[in-house]
Amino acid sequence: MDRKIAENIYYIGMNDRTTHRFERLWSIRRGVSYNSYVVADEKTAVIDTVEASCAEAFCKNIEAATAGRPVDYLIVNHMEPDHSGSIATLRRRYPEMKIVGNAKTLQMITGYYGIEEGLMEVAEGDTLSLGKDSLTFYMAPMVHWPETMVTYSNNTKTLFAGDAFGCFGALDGGITDEHLLFEDYYDEMVRYYACIVGKYGAPVQKALQKLAPLEIKTIAPTHGPVWKRSIDKVVKVYDELSRYAAQRGVVVAYGSMYGNTASLCEEVACSLREQGVEKIKVYDLSSADISEVLRDIFLYRGLVIASPTYNNELFPPVRELLDSIAERTVKGRLFGFIGSYTWASAALKRCNEMAEKHKWEVLPCAIEQKQSRLSVSDHSIENFAKQFAEAL
Repeated sequence: MDRKIAENIYYIGMNDRTTHRFERLWSIRRGVSYNSYVVADEKTAVIDTVEASCAEAFCKNIEAATAGRPVDYLIVNHMEPDHSGSIATLRRRYPEMKIVGNAKTLQMITGYYGIEEGLMEVAEGDTLSLGKDSLTFYMAPMVHWPETMVTYSNNTKTLFAGDAFGCFGALDGGITDEHLLFEDYYDEMVRYYACIVGKYGAPVQKALQKLAPLEIKTIAPTHGPVWKRSIDKVVKVYDELSRYAAQRGVVVAYGSMYGNTASLCEEVACSLREQGVEKIKVYDLSSADISEVLRDIFLYRGLVIASPTYNNELFPPVRELLDSIAERTVKGRLFGFIGSYTWASAALKRCNEMAEKHKWEVLPCAIEQKQSRLSVSDHSIENFAKQFAEAL
């Protein structure tokens, strides 16, 4: 595999195909890559590290890329342990290496790894010369940690972007999108954004505006492919997601204990299709992969939530989804609510309370099912779907 991604810049990251849940939360059936890079100029600089379990193999990649030369600098763009986990290992191998980061980063390095010496603080716009190339640092706080920054190679026009523009999915036989297809990673990029970065739309927009004047020929994120041919596409994805822009489509997400609510939702989905909604995703929240549900909520404007009453509250998986939506401050979505109950109605009321609290846009004609589908008329379903489709 050719690991050179630009003049004097080499990929030294690792694939992880054995971890099942990223952050112990999010499924990664296609694995994930931990990307790191080395700039081998007159001085050598490693950009970010990898998860601690990969440290030994990672060090071998560094030695191969530098032909055994010492590492002069370690640039730390982001301190999350999947990227900083090998810092202590590198310091032991290269005791003279300067560790470069902003003030918040350096505090975290001491806090995580007990390293207090050989630290070099940089601030917005500072530049570090490596010889022919130089690196300039731009702060990107809350994309998606407070210490996050990005690093720009002035010679090669490469942006080392940290978690920005990254995605789930290990690298399948290539490194750059000259050998990997953007389309193969699109869903994983949206899913990654929705789960990991989704709360921080405003900081992402600020970072995009700050970086817009730069000439960028390569984007080197810390997860997923290195982008060369698809730069406009990946920037567009992050721009749209961080503005909560959405396609015309509907996610139908329901909880159902014995199948009655599920049956009603299937009919609602069919009626939405009949009303001309082409993109519809239906999820049973008791079994669905929540990361996929969140991905599609970021993609589509419409959201139908259906819940039975459970202990005078929302069905727990439904409540968890609504909490996740609120946590990510998702804007511009149209909600339609369906409640069901046997003897005491509460689910529909709880949905509306959450909507009012978070100022969500809600379709006024909700459906409430008592005991079974027999309590809901065909007209109610058709009217719900018609109004929802028109509102989209």
